[in-house]
This record gives sequence, C-alpha cells and structure tokens, in this order.
Amino acid sequence: MQIQALGHVVLRVTDRARAEKFYSDVLGLPICARYDENGMKMAFFTLGNHHDFAVLEVSGEGSTQSPSAVGLHHVAFKIGDSLDQLREAKVKLEAAGLILDPVDHEVTKSLYFKDPDGNGIEVYVDVSDAWRQDPQRVAQGAPLEL
Repeated sequence: MQIQALGHVVLRVTDRARAEKFYSDVLGLPICARYDENGMKMAFFTLGNHHDFAVLEVSGEGSTQSPSAVGLHHVAFKIGDSLDQLREAKVKLEAAGLILDPVDHEVTKSLYFKDPDGNGIEVYVDVSDAWRQDPQRVAQGAPLEL
C-alpha cells in the first residue's frame, strides 16, 4: 500500500450548526452534504473533491486546551500564494473576533487561531519553494508582522 493523498479530515465539535456557520461563513468552505441519522450529525465541506473536510457533532466537554494533550493539533487550509491574500484573511478573521497568531515559516506565511470548540486552525499562503532543494526549511518558525 502507498498513500497517494490526504483524503479528508473530520473534526469533533460540540454543536454542528455553530461549526457549520464558522467553517462556511467565516472560512468560506462550501457545504456539500449533511448527515443526520442514527444519532450522528455531520456536515461535509468541499474544496473540489467529493468532500475534503467534515465536522461530527459529539456530546461532552469538547476539546481540551492543554498544550500537552494528545490528538490533532491543527488543520491547515491553503488560501493562496501572496501576502496580500493573507492580509485580507487577517482583516476578515479579526472582524469575526478571532485571536490570531501570525507565524513566518519561511516557505509559508500563516495565521493560527481556534474554532469555536478550541480546535486549532491554520490558514496559510505559499511564498517559496525553497523546501524542494532543502526540505528542512519547512521546519522554520518566527513571528510574522503583517
């Protein structure tokens, strides 16, 4: 077996409707389907594939905020190839009340934030392909001024 591509990511959330509003209205992901049977509530989003991202409503306390907790750290979404696109995203995300952590990864420039359930999200722009000659360059991180 050889993995060919990442198929999709499913996040657990405490309120599907709230998550749909966040991922659709704030991040602009188009909803392609919903599942609401057998006690399971899901929303599926597409970026051109049958589905690329989904949320699954669960009952309970939600995600832990502990930095040492095991599990998914964040989901990253590419939003373009220019700093202007990242600046536009910054304005929109701040207007939505999100607290942003801008990071310069050299090959990408990123904004990190949390969804309403505390799941880590990154939006980024690709700005260099230097990693093709030196793969270690993807492991860079410094504060980013936008």
